[in-house]
Order: sequence, then structure tokens, then C-alpha cells
Amino acid sequence: MKDLPLSKVYQLLEPGPVVLLTTAAKGCANVMTMSWHMMVEFEPPYVACVVGSANHSFAALKATKECVIPVPALELASKVAEVGNCSGRDVNKFERFGLTPTPAKRVAAPLIAECFANLECKVVDTRLMRQYNLFILEVLKAWRDPAQKQPKTIHHHGYGRFVVDGETIKLKSKKR
Repeated sequence: MKDLPLSKVYQLLEPGPVVLLTTAAKGCANVMTMSWHMMVEFEPPYVACVVGSANHSFAALKATKECVIPVPALELASKVAEVGNCSGRDVNKFERFGLTPTPAKRVAAPLIAECFANLECKVVDTRLMRQYNLFILEVLKAWRDPAQKQPKTIHHHGYGRFVVDGETIKLKSKKR
């Protein structure tokens, strides 16, 4: 074994696919890239996510207590990275990156039509928001695009490196 700098630990434990997060505050929709999230509960589905307080979306999420988590496929990887490299304070990311906002049913934040799945969410717990920028979201409605068959997701490994979903294997599992 060899020492690993603590600043690189996150590269080993990325929890899941890179997703987007949309918000809508004061009539203005925004989208950000997010890889700091995880499932907390399954029924009802709860998702924990970290949104940095310096991000433009933080204030909107804190104020409105709702968002959408669009899940992009590999085909959107370059746009997803570009969305993450600029701020909604300076640019309309939907227009700049050709993303189509679509009305959600349960929240004001938009779905993104190009994503293979969209999760409409409300914030149900902010107790760790001040200390860790952590929000607990309840998924209120989930959408899936049936035209996108077996989409591949991307996973962030830090510093511009991403891994693409690979081969799917099936192992014996206790069913729920």
C-alpha cells in the first residue's frame, strides 16, 4: 500500500451517475451539474444531495424547497460538463447548451426533455444544510423516456475524468 492524498478520496467513492439539478426561483429556471448525491430511502424514495452554498442553485433550492433531478445519458456528457463549468448567474444554461425545459407536474422547476429520466423532488430535511450544504429530497414523481433504451450514464472521477457505465452483470440478489 501507498499513501493516497486525502484530497483524492472522493475519486474512489463517487456515489452514482452525474446528474443535473434544475430549480426555478423568481420566474427564472436554472440547471447545474451534480455528482454529490445518494439514495437514503427507497419507499418513499429519498435522495440526499450536496449543493455548494456558492452555487447559484443553492439559494433557489433553499428558498423554494423544490427541484428536479434530470438524469442524462452518455450522449449529453459534453453538455453536462459544460453546464458544470459556468454559473447561472452569468448565463441562461438552457439556451447556451440547447437543453429543453419541460413543465413538471408537481414542482415549478423544469424537467429536461433530452434526459432519459427526471425526478420531481421537494426538500424534506435541511438540518445538515448549514454545516454540510446537504439537502434531503423526497421524489414526488418520476419520469422515464421510453425512446431511450438502455442509456449509459457517466460517473465523475475528478478533475475532468469520467467513467461510462460498462457491462451489466446479474448476480443472485435478495428481492424486495
